[in-house]
Amino acid sequence: MLAPFAAALALVSPASTAAAPVVVVDPGHDLRANLATEPIGPGSSVRKIKDGGGTAGEPQVVLAVSLRLRALLEAVGVHVVMTRTRTDSTSMGNVARARIANRAHARLFLRVHADGSTNPATRGTHTLYPAVHRGWTDDIAAPSLRAARVVQTELVRSLGFPDGGLDRRSDLTGFNWSNVPAVLAELGFLTNPTERRTLTSAAGQRRAAVGLCRGVLRFLGRRPGLCRLASIAR
Repeated sequence: MLAPFAAALALVSPASTAAAPVVVVDPGHDLRANLATEPIGPGSSVRKIKDGGGTAGEPQVVLAVSLRLRALLEAVGVHVVMTRTRTDSTSMGNVARARIANRAHARLFLRVHADGSTNPATRGTHTLYPAVHRGWTDDIAAPSLRAARVVQTELVRSLGFPDGGLDRRSDLTGFNWSNVPAVLAELGFLTNPTERRTLTSAAGQRRAAVGLCRGVLRFLGRRPGLCRLASIAR
């Protein structure tokens, strides 16, 4: 039964990654926070800590989703660069993450996170994108907003969590240092029991990866249905 799916995927997979669009997938945080500071943007005297650490369980969950996403995107001919592939170290910080995307000349810098709240009833998926700041993000703001819209739409459709909408941010170091379109997807709230059960399950992580994959392909001008074919074939 999988033969038709494999044939469909073969038609869209390039013989070489040389001509493939590059997407940098950035699983948020790492095992340990990094309280050293770095400039919030190029040339700025304002400094922020590199990484204050995520919600409990977030580094592991977002890495699992990101690795599934990498497999889906590569199956349909997208070259994926990961900022990390393990959860075992001190976070590199957000300037370093942006520089990975810049060096790769990525079509999209996709940051994958999960949220937390002191109120366990708080739920929902939302997607962050850079505000316009002259000299920092003015050249990437418009395509980043386009990417945020399609990623948010597809994530909500796939996960079924409440739609928390889009959030324009000027205070994120990873955005301000990025020279390529960038978005940060907050998959859901790990502090909410319902969303935590979903995001810590293999089935929920597959749904999150398919939603992100569909959003990425829509941004790249490709058929989002290929993500479902890749997911079934695997």
